[in-house]
Amino acid sequence: MRDSLRRIGLLAGRNIREIRRDPLSLIFMMAMPLFMEILFYYLFSAVTSQFAMSALAPGIVVFSQAFLSLFTGLLIAIDRGSSFLTRLYVSPARSYEFIFGYALALLPFALAQSVLFFVVGGVIDGALWSVRMVYAALIAVIPSLFFIALGILLGTTCTEKSVGGVASIAIAGQSMLSGMWFPMESLSGGFVTVMNILPFRNATLLVQNTLNGVADGWADFGKPLCIVLAYAVAATLAAVLLYRHKMREK
Repeated sequence: MRDSLRRIGLLAGRNIREIRRDPLSLIFMMAMPLFMEILFYYLFSAVTSQFAMSALAPGIVVFSQAFLSLFTGLLIAIDRGSSFLTRLYVSPARSYEFIFGYALALLPFALAQSVLFFVVGGVIDGALWSVRMVYAALIAVIPSLFFIALGILLGTTCTEKSVGGVASIAIAGQSMLSGMWFPMESLSGGFVTVMNILPFRNATLLVQNTLNGVADGWADFGKPLCIVLAYAVAATLAAVLLYRHKMREK
């Protein structure tokens, strides 16, 4: 166990150094959602409660996490194009250590996203400042696990050129299927059912309800938490199994 944790720590440290070598991607991952948060609030918050900061900030937090799929996928795809993963295949590192090494390196950036967007939201709308905002920033780590695992899965299967196009599906899914940009009342029942099954809407609800208060413990918190966790676990297991298959091929 000690050796396994040491290898995970070494992999995470190496991955953090690689991430820091590409500051432009980090700036883009932070700056674009931040610009959207500020712009949409001042344009539409007076028109509809859909863009009140109490709803917009949690939505932007989860939306920004969808970019982690692209960021993670590109990082792994680039490693696949180099000799780094080839050396890992013949090293004592196991498949789950590889996955956790990438995930552990990316979690601090996911947490930084949450803190940034909530703090900016609190500066704009002081009503956000409460202990629930701290809880929401922490609980937002759970959806990030899903997007990171999805990015690892994409990076393991796609090339550096194709991972961007495939990862954009996750970004579009979070944008279009989360309900953050339009009122749910305008949608048909069948479409809402699909949204409630997929992780995107549940991830947004999980963070929004944590920030704004939970009226029904199961419907407002337990159910979306279980759905997001299920998708995160499934994506992580798929990534571990696929990486193990790649190791055996090599």
